[in-house]
Amino acid sequence: MKQVILTGDRPTGCLHLGHFIGSLQNRVRLQHEYQQFIMIANWQALTDNAENPDKVKNNVLEVACDYLAVGIDPQVSTIFIQSEIPEIAELTGYYMNLVTLARLERNPTVKNEMQQKGYGNNVPAGFLAYPVSQAADITAFKAQIVPAGEDQLPIIEQTNEIIRKFNTLYGNILPETKVLLSSVARLPGIDGKTKMSKSLGNAIFLSDGSDIVRQKIMMMYTDPNHLKVSDPGQVEGNTVFAYLDAFDADKQKVFELKEHYKRGGLGDVALKKYLFEVIENILAPIRKRRLELTKNTDEVLNILHKGSLQAKEVAATTLKEVKSAMGLSYF
Repeated sequence: MKQVILTGDRPTGCLHLGHFIGSLQNRVRLQHEYQQFIMIANWQALTDNAENPDKVKNNVLEVACDYLAVGIDPQVSTIFIQSEIPEIAELTGYYMNLVTLARLERNPTVKNEMQQKGYGNNVPAGFLAYPVSQAADITAFKAQIVPAGEDQLPIIEQTNEIIRKFNTLYGNILPETKVLLSSVARLPGIDGKTKMSKSLGNAIFLSDGSDIVRQKIMMMYTDPNHLKVSDPGQVEGNTVFAYLDAFDADKQKVFELKEHYKRGGLGDVALKKYLFEVIENILAPIRKRRLELTKNTDEVLNILHKGSLQAKEVAATTLKEVKSAMGLSYF
């Protein structure tokens, strides 16, 4: 029997190149090797978007189109909407009793995101406790593997703490999980900042048109001291080269470009034009498939409905086992 993988995204915007290189390519590959559940985490997205539910609702379809456009096959991967699985919410409630407030406040991932959002003491309870929700996501499907970046390691650690506490109290019901780390480090934004996001306005999205992609690449941060074509340039910290390292399959070509840039004689405009060709070769077929999907949203919604029914069946079985172990089955 295949091992189970759980992965997913919060629908707070369309997916970008960071998602593509960091997780989407892996999901396309892994779907043929594992039993893969892919969750659109709309309930979790509300933990910091409660006042803007339309944003979350509208982006569920956008994220689903991104998934299908990159090649995730609903015949072999189960794509579902988190809020359609009430069993996850019930599991979250039970797990809340297995973790302390102090432990949630110590989670490095949560602390960093709270700081980025400037929450302080005004953090929504749901946001502070979202590692518990993620533990419910993972255990609902008894996922042994969670593909994720290094920033998610504290979340998985806390998930396994909850699992161990549950198993100690109620019996060995839930398997522990492990992270499958992405082979590519986090992709920087086009402004050179380490985080790429819609809110920072520094992302290239899978839904962007060719002209927009070109415009964004031409704005990309390079070496501020590389003022003339003849000047030697710096490769380290140069966003264009970070993208070429991630997306250009011709590694020898990238090496030669780096050497040329370092000794001088290679301009930023020429370098960016080459990067545009590389990125456009990747995005053009995705964009074409995505456009076809957006013209047939009923079919996309049907895929999500079927996937949610399949996911609910699996989660309901897990919840039944959990409640039985906890002595909560009465009828």
